[in-house]
Amino acid sequence: MDIIATTRHGKVRGRVQDGVATFLGVPYAAPPFGAHRFRAPAPVEPWEGVRDALEYGPTAPKRPYRPPLDRLIPDPDIPGDECLNLNVWTPASGAEGLPVMVWIHGGSMRNGSASLPLYDGRAFARDGVVLVSINYRLGVEGFGVFPDAPDNRGLLDQIAALTWVRENIASFGGDPGNVTVCGESAGAIGIAALMTSPRAAGLFRRAVLQSGPPHTVSRGEGAKIVRSMAKALRVPATAEAFAAVERERLLDAQATVVGRSDPIGGGPGFHIVVDGDVVPADPPPPEADLLLGCNREEYRLWFVPTGTVDRISALTLRLALLRFRIPGRVARLYRATRPGATPGEILGEMATDLLLRGPLNRLADSRPSRTFVYEFAWRSPVMGLGACHALEIGFVFDTLRAGEELTGPGAPQPLADAMHRAWVAFATSGDPGWPAWDARRPVMVFDYPGTGTVLAPREEELRVWLQRSR
Repeated sequence: MDIIATTRHGKVRGRVQDGVATFLGVPYAAPPFGAHRFRAPAPVEPWEGVRDALEYGPTAPKRPYRPPLDRLIPDPDIPGDECLNLNVWTPASGAEGLPVMVWIHGGSMRNGSASLPLYDGRAFARDGVVLVSINYRLGVEGFGVFPDAPDNRGLLDQIAALTWVRENIASFGGDPGNVTVCGESAGAIGIAALMTSPRAAGLFRRAVLQSGPPHTVSRGEGAKIVRSMAKALRVPATAEAFAAVERERLLDAQATVVGRSDPIGGGPGFHIVVDGDVVPADPPPPEADLLLGCNREEYRLWFVPTGTVDRISALTLRLALLRFRIPGRVARLYRATRPGATPGEILGEMATDLLLRGPLNRLADSRPSRTFVYEFAWRSPVMGLGACHALEIGFVFDTLRAGEELTGPGAPQPLADAMHRAWVAFATSGDPGWPAWDARRPVMVFDYPGTGTVLAPREEELRVWLQRSR
């Protein structure tokens, strides 16, 4: 059965199935090409009549994940210029004033989209939450730093989408005053920036950071990848010159420059930059209530399928310690608590704590508002991935069947029930169901069996990174 909703730009036609109304591919900004390319998002042109919102809209230009990650993380590519679009799932009951959750996908700021089946919002709508998922510009289109273009365009897209939610979500049963932004990996990094951005003030009430800490770089650092691409393309490092390059050739150059970089091992990449406008140099303390955490073995998504974990020798580990100025006593501590672990596993565990768990704990320690911390610990049997990066998403969305590339068949539904229920509770009331962060450092460990609150897990290891940062 079809259903009609009215937005400020025109009417949209969605579809009702099993008590959930779905609207897909609704534009929240004008296509970011032609005169709008490398510009801040522009308003949508209003339309006459009723616009179909029955299929996912175009995705931002990108290349697939490199093998073997392309088999583990599907990344749909839907052609078209209207890539600044969003999707809405809401109860078809006609209820009003419902809590709203806005999902911002990950993908190292150069991959991903809102059209993954893993991100289907039906379970949230089933449980009384309006779920919105958004697309935003990626790679050089969204995060390239140029002298003749606004910075952080992908982040400006996210702000435009949140503005659309504030202005239109009541027509879909949502409460514009009770919005929770939720994101994973690069999506969480973006949300951390939004929490301190004056441009995003008043657009959301709560935030969820999954496996992504606050991270920004200077404009000079952010411009490095643009200069490398300009050299490969043999054009000036300006938005005007890049806009004249055919889109596929630009993506080829981007893929070549990025090479084999990853969030754990490093390398050329795209970042949110401190521009003094969207992202202030001296940000105020974020006030939103916060739910944050990461997965116990984040590194295994990049280290295990590629065979990196087996190629790292004791010598490689020592060289890595020197490169990152990590004292040898740190490695000895990790070896002592993980008897039998290989050098690659030791390095991966340290990288997970250095880049994710440590920064997220520091953020929790600095918070003036209520903060809740979790850890996802269930281990996937697929390819030895363990509790790797992105594994928790299907549990949060209660979409385990759509995520079997990572979980394998038969992932524990009771764990999905518990995790999904916590996210629904946080979006509804700000309380996911366990004690808020305090001097005891309570962490909700999601595992099966064995979900429960643990005080200060692996505190000795974490203390190494917290002391190192001071």
